[in-house]
Amino acid sequence: MASLWARKRRFIPGLTALALILALYFVARLPTASADTRAELASRYRFTEMPIAMPPGYKPTQTERTVNPAFRHLRSWISAVGAAVAINDLQGNGRPDDMCLVDTRTDKVVVTYAPTAPAADRFTPFALDPAPLPVHPAMAPMGCAPGDFNGDGRMDLMVYYWGRTPILFLAKTGTRALAPDTYERVELVPQGSADGAYHGPRWNTNAVNVADFDGDGHADILVSNYFPDSDVLDPHGLNNVQMNASMSNAKNGGGSHVLRWQNATAGPRPTATFAEARGALPFKASSGWTLAASSADLTGDGVPELYLANDFGKDHLLHNRSTPGTIRFGEVIGKRSPTTPKSFVIGKSSFKGMGVDFGDLNNSGRFDMSVSNITTAWGLEESNFTWINQAGSEADMQRRLAAGEAPYTQKAREMGLAFTGWGWDVKMGDFRNSGKLEIVQTEGFVKGKINRWPWLQEMAMTNDNIYTNPAMWPNVQPGDDIAGSQPVAFYARQDGGPFANLTKELGLAVPIPTRGVAMADTRRNGALDFALARQWGPPAFYANNSPNLGRYLDLHLFRPVAGRPDGKDLRGIGSPAYGVTVRARTADGRTHISQLDGGSGHSGKRSFEVRFGLGRTGGPVEVELQWRDTQARLHKQTVRLNEGDHTLLLDTTAKEVPSR
Repeated sequence: MASLWARKRRFIPGLTALALILALYFVARLPTASADTRAELASRYRFTEMPIAMPPGYKPTQTERTVNPAFRHLRSWISAVGAAVAINDLQGNGRPDDMCLVDTRTDKVVVTYAPTAPAADRFTPFALDPAPLPVHPAMAPMGCAPGDFNGDGRMDLMVYYWGRTPILFLAKTGTRALAPDTYERVELVPQGSADGAYHGPRWNTNAVNVADFDGDGHADILVSNYFPDSDVLDPHGLNNVQMNASMSNAKNGGGSHVLRWQNATAGPRPTATFAEARGALPFKASSGWTLAASSADLTGDGVPELYLANDFGKDHLLHNRSTPGTIRFGEVIGKRSPTTPKSFVIGKSSFKGMGVDFGDLNNSGRFDMSVSNITTAWGLEESNFTWINQAGSEADMQRRLAAGEAPYTQKAREMGLAFTGWGWDVKMGDFRNSGKLEIVQTEGFVKGKINRWPWLQEMAMTNDNIYTNPAMWPNVQPGDDIAGSQPVAFYARQDGGPFANLTKELGLAVPIPTRGVAMADTRRNGALDFALARQWGPPAFYANNSPNLGRYLDLHLFRPVAGRPDGKDLRGIGSPAYGVTVRARTADGRTHISQLDGGSGHSGKRSFEVRFGLGRTGGPVEVELQWRDTQARLHKQTVRLNEGDHTLLLDTTAKEVPSR
């Protein structure tokens, strides 16, 4: 018997190699759409690029960043992020046709209007200046997140940076139009300055998520940093900078901070106070190189779970175990079978997470997730993640999360979403009102003329022990190119089949790296438009003029605030109903789920609408809303709504009110 076993053992390496070859063969056989199929799919869409108004005299001149001397030889790598875009209703008029842009060519935060805005909504575009708050030359804005951070019914802006902590621009009472003096500048992280200079933490933020994490009815803020606190952009800075400690499991990043709402005031000098909830995140999940974050209530308990997308290693799905006044998350891990690659298990991946969004991809009434990774053919060819929810119900999800299990299966290859390029932000939206979500994914890294993929590939195979030292990294300087011509991806679902990338067919294949994507029904006509933030290129806006749009339900959801809007300033109907989850049961028997997304992803922030495409069926829709009020009480109510736009105030009950 021993000799027979010995002979059989000789075949094990060969059989293993054969199994591996077969597995790679079937992985490589991706579901693809024919040219005819893509052309037919593309005929259902039509997007028109429109120019974006910028401030008077606006002249972009910058082409790279000034960096710490230790980063000088890879300054194009360090200069590869920062473009951002958000769309929202900043004027309180009921139309999400205002925009906040971060343009790396000027390092300005620009407030402007959507190209589709009517004349009544247009104003002179302007740049947000942090003054009189202390600043320094070695800082740069990385994103802009709209939100009502003091709960007065006026839309504020939060700008986050490399080189300092975020700044809240709080809308003042009595201001009638958007302008630089509309906003009071307030530190998100309180600090003092005896000499007028900035002496606070050198945070290097690339992701924020705004949500009601503890269910007390107020918006809390997650701030996730990329580089550790250091002088990344300071040409005279200390030699205190470092790179990632691993390509697959780096834990030396800037990490995440959870800031819980404390109190706020309105008026000509508004305030908003947040305090860091120390220990809110598990220790092992709090020090990644985070590029994106998103949240959604997976269990129906009125507080959202959180997904952190980390570059250079493990992403984290965190189960929300908070109670009002106390924020606590616990990590959950997916289950692995003998045929499941390690990186296709939530919490185990070695990939490079760059963007994340929650949405109902299968019309199951449960939240799935789309995650961007680096997937360049003959480059760092990993895979995007499409995490499909396997829980039978919210109660089942609660039970499994409480046990530490993340019940998701990775299906990107089967759904045609695995390989795109060097992915960044990702957002799901229904652009035809068909009841099926499309996916927009930004792409590309460093644009130049000299292909530097070989150097990067060589670096990726280097020993982890040398990664932290910037001197050990290859040159990435002006003129070098790594995935620099990859265009944005637009994925549409084939009838009864997987998704197909229609970028070329739709005329979206502009060879400039993109970073953030924002979506909104800017005209309130049922057509979802989108905007792109381009890295070292002009931002782009695409109006949705698709033929034969289906019917739709568009919900504008608010919590009431004291008093009533009088139309004399920027105050809207109420404060955004952070944390509301909505299920829609349509006349054709399908169930959809969505939420008010308070600000998620990489550097793109969608508007606060909750939208459902109804296809050709239309008719009254049964809508189940679940929310918490400002007393932390959980409410659930079902209403029947006709197709079209509806504005609801959510207090102890849901009450429809006239739109602005």
